[in-house]
Amino acid sequence: MPVILSLETSTEVCSVALQEGKTLLAQAEVHEPQSHAARLAPLIEEVKRVAGVTSKDIHAVAVSQGPGSYTGLRIGTSTAKGLCYALDIPLIAVGTLELLAFQGSAYNSSGALLCPMIDARRMEVYCLVAGHDLQVIEPVSAKIIDEHSFKELLEGNKMLLFGNGSAKCKAVIRHSNAIFLDNVYPLAAALGVIAQKKFNAGQFEDLIHFSPFYLKEFIAKRAGV
Repeated sequence: MPVILSLETSTEVCSVALQEGKTLLAQAEVHEPQSHAARLAPLIEEVKRVAGVTSKDIHAVAVSQGPGSYTGLRIGTSTAKGLCYALDIPLIAVGTLELLAFQGSAYNSSGALLCPMIDARRMEVYCLVAGHDLQVIEPVSAKIIDEHSFKELLEGNKMLLFGNGSAKCKAVIRHSNAIFLDNVYPLAAALGVIAQKKFNAGQFEDLIHFSPFYLKEFIAKRAGV
């Protein structure tokens, strides 16, 4: 069974996991915004120590592709690519919203639609809509949320909304079919489950050309602006 190191850095949570096949060997996470650069490498060493795994035992590195935090995605991607180059192993990427949808499906006992959301500041979110079978109904997009958002889908379907972009939408999307889930954030352990399937299918990224999926271009602003 392949041993996969998974890195999830797309939001304010930084998490790392090691898995062998379906077995979770170790996981660790830090809930400290803007700490990814300082904490990612120590977390990798921690899960390797707990799992009793050396770098030479790792068969692939999986990373959350985005969208999400520009800085977090860059840190995760550069770390993953560096490890893959150094160890001569493949890179696996999983879209962050697809990852969140997979995690949200664990709470979906009613066959509702799934709408993972990542905060994009103000009233904008990165989101997608998927069915209970994880088939995408509305692809990844950046949406400015108002009282009319998802109106047509909500008229005939229950919908689970979750992720760090969903909390600010509660006061705006007031529909009886809209069900908000708290504390659902992308995790490396779930990333590793999807990555195992991609590894078995040989779905690897081009190390030279791979880059995060930012969805929107980064615009630098001066402090206070």
